[in-house]
Amino acid sequence: MAGSTNHQVQQTIYANGQWQSAASGATREILDPADGLVFAVVSEGGEKDADHAVAAARHAFDEGDWARTPVAERAALLRRVADLLVRDREEIGLLESRDAGKTLEEGRVDVDCVADAFRYFAGLVACEAPGRVVDAGSPEVHSVVVHEPVGVCAMITPWNYPLLQASWKIAPALAAGNTFVIKPSEITPLTTVALIALLAEAGLPAGVANIVTGPGHTVGARLAEHPDVDLVSFTGGLVSGVKVAQAAALTVKKTALELGGKNPNVVFADACATAEGFDTAVDQALNAAFIHSGQVCSAGGRLIVEESVRDRFVTELARRAEKIRLGRGTADGVECGPMVSEQQRARTEAYVASALAEGAVLRCGGKRPEPSPERPAGGYFYEPTVLDHCHREMKAVREEVFGPVLTVETFRTEDEAVALANDTEYGLAGAVWTADAGRARRVAGRLRHGTVWINDFHPYLPQAEWGGFGKSGNGRELGPTGLAEYRETKHVYQNLAPKPVRWFAG
Repeated sequence: MAGSTNHQVQQTIYANGQWQSAASGATREILDPADGLVFAVVSEGGEKDADHAVAAARHAFDEGDWARTPVAERAALLRRVADLLVRDREEIGLLESRDAGKTLEEGRVDVDCVADAFRYFAGLVACEAPGRVVDAGSPEVHSVVVHEPVGVCAMITPWNYPLLQASWKIAPALAAGNTFVIKPSEITPLTTVALIALLAEAGLPAGVANIVTGPGHTVGARLAEHPDVDLVSFTGGLVSGVKVAQAAALTVKKTALELGGKNPNVVFADACATAEGFDTAVDQALNAAFIHSGQVCSAGGRLIVEESVRDRFVTELARRAEKIRLGRGTADGVECGPMVSEQQRARTEAYVASALAEGAVLRCGGKRPEPSPERPAGGYFYEPTVLDHCHREMKAVREEVFGPVLTVETFRTEDEAVALANDTEYGLAGAVWTADAGRARRVAGRLRHGTVWINDFHPYLPQAEWGGFGKSGNGRELGPTGLAEYRETKHVYQNLAPKPVRWFAG
């Protein structure tokens, strides 16, 4: 859409080392979700811009030096980027807060995690062995398995954690020697643009890193189908992920798909046997469901609690949820910011209305809060909502709400708890709360989810893998496998004493 404000248009398309405007001249207004007002205007790229960026990445990979740059030099550049992130922590954290609506402290923590990711992949690639020797059974043959960069990577990232999700793709791709084109969400592009600027400042050669800001149905679709792209890494919703996979299949690209989740938080009664245990489980259930207004793919939006403690647990949970302080993310004392857009808030409202119509009992929330100095009337705020007496046929229980909504289901036996937790098309993450170590191991082992937390929710480690089962996707980010996503495996077989081979008589 055309910018209609007095904000200066930022050139947010970067290709072959040059910042530029969209080929069409189109722009997009970026809104602050805390008040609904424009605070930036960016370039709105299209297919031509995507083609130009891919051509730059292709040339940099095929003709440039990055893929052949010594590993130690690539690692050193990643560490320089981490240092620059630390230097600009306050500025980028504030930008993430205004762009995505999260609290300022969440924005700062995201920057810290991004710096950690760059350092981790720098260390991982720098310490690798040069190859794995395969015994060919002959002293005259040298056989080795080596890893090489995939080539040109297209990266499509979501709006909820724009900077963090970009780093989980960019850091391993660069460590492995790839070039890339990234398309951030069109509604939260600013911190990804800032990260590309830091890569350039760190000395990354022209054409290695490229960004095209614009919508998914044009820029994203073109990147997914482009014949000169070797891998597509996508994080986002299931519907869009399926489209990316279909487009990539036309040229048999490698894909890494990190999709949605409908994540169970299973609480056994023995976890609540002590006052401290009860308090901790309730507190973490709030954290699981309401951090960043529930706009987290791994959010624990399904509370599955043992029937004997359900009334006490949900009553206390609702009491505390009502006290969560909503407001602009930069305001002092605010614990939860707005939703990212009016569209996302309306979607959440529709899910709540559907659940109530299907028999759910509203324990708290379920509406927009009253405006206040820290909650402007134009902001996209929605109260943390707890829906009790839910069942598996409800849309709000089966589908990813991506809003501050917690549904409550109950169980009586361990088998019933596992069955409920696994009764989902998704398989991204889940948690189990229990004081019984044996039960913790049994239940964790039976849950069909890519990440399972025991007596905790939401922590992740750069060294660990992050992925999912079922419709949560086929990608694996972070950890050694995160680096492997951006590599091809090659077997190099060298005959040290070649001899003639007579395949045919004559």
